[in-house]
Amino acid sequence: MNISELKEFLDEKAAHYNHPRFVETDPIQIPHRFSQKENIEIAGLLTATIAWGNRQSIIKNASRLMTLLENQPFQFITEASERELKMASGFTHRTFNHADTLFFLQALRHIYENHGGLETVFSEGFRQEGSVWSALKNFRTVFLETGGPLRTRKHLPDVTAGSAAKRLNMFLRWMVRNDRCGVDFGLWKQIPASALMLPLDLHTGNVSRKLGLLSRRQNDRKSVEEITAHLRNFDPADPVKYDFALFGLGIFEKF
Repeated sequence: MNISELKEFLDEKAAHYNHPRFVETDPIQIPHRFSQKENIEIAGLLTATIAWGNRQSIIKNASRLMTLLENQPFQFITEASERELKMASGFTHRTFNHADTLFFLQALRHIYENHGGLETVFSEGFRQEGSVWSALKNFRTVFLETGGPLRTRKHLPDVTAGSAAKRLNMFLRWMVRNDRCGVDFGLWKQIPASALMLPLDLHTGNVSRKLGLLSRRQNDRKSVEEITAHLRNFDPADPVKYDFALFGLGIFEKF
């Protein structure tokens, strides 16, 4: 395929998968259960944090976590006693264990009580350098202000060390993109969709290599930058809409 043919192909696939029916099989269905902004962003962050492995397992466990938070994550995190927080931390997903859960709940409380909430933390980081990478760097710094177990840091990608930050880039796609297609929320207004980076995983990476969008073998930050630069040539205002195309081709079509 030449460049124009590739763009047409990816536009078609993006339009096909960027549809409400996508929500039915994707972890994004968890934050879609809520209507309050804070509930959506908290449910979204926690779901994205455990989004590795089997998708049905992710959805099942994220649902269980919401139940532990009484299906009111914002109210629970900001009003629960320490005893209630510890009871809710009886949650695990693969290597994400009880200690990780407790620290995440405590760190989220700290962010909403002292930093104005998740949107403020990410947006302030974005303004520092005008990039998603600076937004992710600031989020990690603020999230770790209260300390926490060293083991939990592996669940907070460090983009300064070259991490692709797949799950957090996916979370930002959920929060920022606003195309009214019924999948992404478009709740956050201070980070433009044009600045978003592709949530790079095994599937999107392999499809990108087959399509000539990625030459690197590693799925790291430099690879994210390489693919996203190509996608910006196709749509400078909304490059990560092609996440739907690349992911759909890899997961559903075994491209």
